[in-house]
Amino acid sequence: MVSRSWATLGEDSGVGRPSFVADFGLWDERQIAAAEQVELQLAEVDLVRVAFCDPHGLARSKTVPAEVFRSVLRNGMDFSAGPFLFDTGHAVAVDFLADAGVGVGELLGAGDFVLVPDPRTFQVLPRDNGARTAWVLGDEYLRDGTPHPLSSRDVLRRVLAEYACHDLSPVIGLEVEWYLTRLAGGPVGNEGNGFGTQGPAPQVVAVNPGYQFNLDSAYDSVADIADPLAAMLTRLGLPLRSFEHESGPGQLETTFNPLRALDAADAMLLLRTQLKQECRRLGHHASFMTLPRLESFDASGWHLHQSVSSAKTGRNLFAEGDGLQDAVSANGRAYIEGLLSRAREFCLLSVPTVNGYRRLAPEFTLAPTTVDWQFENRSAMVRVLSGGSATHVENRIGEPCANPYLLIAAQLHAGLEGMLAGPPTAAPASRPRLPRTLREALDAFRTGESTERLLGAPLKACLAKLKESEADRFDAWSATAPPEALAGAVTEWEHREYFGAF
Repeated sequence: MVSRSWATLGEDSGVGRPSFVADFGLWDERQIAAAEQVELQLAEVDLVRVAFCDPHGLARSKTVPAEVFRSVLRNGMDFSAGPFLFDTGHAVAVDFLADAGVGVGELLGAGDFVLVPDPRTFQVLPRDNGARTAWVLGDEYLRDGTPHPLSSRDVLRRVLAEYACHDLSPVIGLEVEWYLTRLAGGPVGNEGNGFGTQGPAPQVVAVNPGYQFNLDSAYDSVADIADPLAAMLTRLGLPLRSFEHESGPGQLETTFNPLRALDAADAMLLLRTQLKQECRRLGHHASFMTLPRLESFDASGWHLHQSVSSAKTGRNLFAEGDGLQDAVSANGRAYIEGLLSRAREFCLLSVPTVNGYRRLAPEFTLAPTTVDWQFENRSAMVRVLSGGSATHVENRIGEPCANPYLLIAAQLHAGLEGMLAGPPTAAPASRPRLPRTLREALDAFRTGESTERLLGAPLKACLAKLKESEADRFDAWSATAPPEALAGAVTEWEHREYFGAF
């Protein structure tokens, strides 16, 4: 097949001429206006990194010269289907030599798809490395101009369209924990690496002892790295609210002011990607793995704050009274009930790794184990923070490396189901526990009645294959590992699999 970059070298390849974007009407008025501003900025840029979020929540990209990007902006860019086919350990999980079984014919032979940049996400990266580099996120499309069925960003777009149909506008706040460590040198990790076998994780040392929660001196011990990171995030236009030291050695928490849902997901992907890359440049390593296999490390979580406002009036629909404590509206209670009713079947989207289920255990007292909610209780799955117009819910189930589009979409989908159904007439006698393993979460995901409505049949099938491959490889390793390798909370397999990639 002739690739699109060659096929479009004719008269339709120039800026402002008929293109993939215009032919299929892929942009709204805001994107059209943003594209005009991007074209002006390109004179000050050398390179553009064109990226998208794969099903695992990792950014995949190609880097092109700014002049090439002028065409890419309007025509899109060919990308390999590989990120839809490989699991977290780069094992082939989705067969592309025969019918993949997910209902996407373009996967046969690992055929290309078209990535169309979203000009509203264009950012010039605040780096001083000799090349002026920009970053832009894209949306995945099939070659006929339809949204790719495996696009996680499109899942969130569809959920937000449902909210708009009801004149509703969700609001999202990010609160994510992660680890800062110092690189200790050693091999780069290629030994034993391959398809389905990850080499050694980065060798690191802790940056402080930890376990002095929010201690100013603990933060100051990493401020020479953390402060420039915080400044970088603000220069990227992210609404940084706080940087603070958590429990474990070098465990940091980053929070943002409330955002619109799609902006929040884009921000989470940018946050993780840029923190990891900038830390590497500074001789350090940032990891969003939930619980690394390192001495005295504590589990990290991703707490997702959420509320819903009227698109017409801007009023917070969760607010009850004027500043009342322990108060949430009927709409808020209905939304919470939606979160609880779908917690088990959507758990895979909030906690998608083998390692993430280490945290959902009784020994981690600030992590949930049961499908429940309470006012101002950090041990509950859903914590309700009340206070008039600021009333919102915080779901504490997520792990920091989850796909932001799928996690946020699942929360909003479940919450909207609850709101449309109305508040429960009576509280259930008991609530189920959360899944304790990836395998248990995968079973709940497969049998859940709402997962296909949220994701569509192709993405549900694809995710099930990716996660089954990951769980199978872990089980196969565990079956042959010596007893001492299975001792402790976290295995070497998990550390190799997640610490570097995430």
